[in-house]
Amino acid sequence: MQSTEAIPRKIQHAHARLRAPRPEDGAAIWALVQDTAGLDDNSMYCNLLQCTHFAATCALAEIDGRVVGWVSGYIPPETPDVLFVWQVCVSERARGQGLARRLIASVLARDACAGVRVVHSTITRDNAASWALFGAIANSLDADLTRQPHFERDDHFDGRHETEYLVSIGPFERDALSLRDAA
Repeated sequence: MQSTEAIPRKIQHAHARLRAPRPEDGAAIWALVQDTAGLDDNSMYCNLLQCTHFAATCALAEIDGRVVGWVSGYIPPETPDVLFVWQVCVSERARGQGLARRLIASVLARDACAGVRVVHSTITRDNAASWALFGAIANSLDADLTRQPHFERDDHFDGRHETEYLVSIGPFERDALSLRDAA
């Protein structure tokens, strides 16, 4: 099992290898998500399914063989032109280097996303890092970003979770997928 604990205090300009996940990455991904404040916990089994059933629309980043970044996503069957980004996670030690944008760009560039023209995600009002990330992605794609309440605190979460806003970026053209200066 890989550990996120043995990574140096802060990784400066390290070259991260981006790739699709494999089932054997599930435990390391689960540990990374557990170590990241503000993310909803998923079961390790959920991460294993993401690494198998949804590997084509998920990506991880590793440095020296250790998982330091993770993006999970999928293409909803009813909307094949949409990539829904479920979770974005970067180790505290690897932040500030555009890794989250690079991970999303790597997924969008895959053949599995050839028909994708819109990116969706949900974000709580107070998640400044995610708002900045998706704003930067919209800017890089030269696409509009809209938001609207999607899962509401009282109607959907029984008051136990803040409202999740559906963020929509697009439509954008496939040739815009370089996400200028993201890689």
